[in-house]
Amino acid sequence: MSSLEPNAIKIREVEPTDEGWVRELFIHNWAGDFVIIRGKTYQIEESDGYIAELDNKKVGLITFKVTGQEMEITSLNSLVEKKGVGTALVNKVVGLAKTKGLEDIRLITTNDNLGALRFWQKRGFRLSRVYPDAIETTRKLKPSLPLIGENGIPLRDEIELEMKL
Repeated sequence: MSSLEPNAIKIREVEPTDEGWVRELFIHNWAGDFVIIRGKTYQIEESDGYIAELDNKKVGLITFKVTGQEMEITSLNSLVEKKGVGTALVNKVVGLAKTKGLEDIRLITTNDNLGALRFWQKRGFRLSRVYPDAIETTRKLKPSLPLIGENGIPLRDEIELEMKL
């Protein structure tokens, strides 16, 4: 499958009327209406975000938090795979970070998420740190996290990727 025309995907800011959709997406994809990154809890309403739309249908979401000179991407969801939705959302926040004069963008994924590791590196992010056994701390706050993750890999570590701007 190939990517759609870049202008076919519309990117817009998350609005208050999107709250129910965003919350439902988080609960379905992130085992709750919050994410935990390096032991810190991010409530969905504390992050900024963009929604991707295709034919007036919501097909993706990226959330992020800006602190000082750094942006942290707290989630990325593409509901239409291999069509450029994730890339369009990432390009939007990278453009925003550059416009704001930020120094870098960081994100965390888990050791089992081989697709995410491939996706982020192909878009210019580099592996910067590994947090061994970080998921044990996360499980205390989100006991529903499985022991075995994607691809049959034990879910244990957080991996940080970054893009220097």
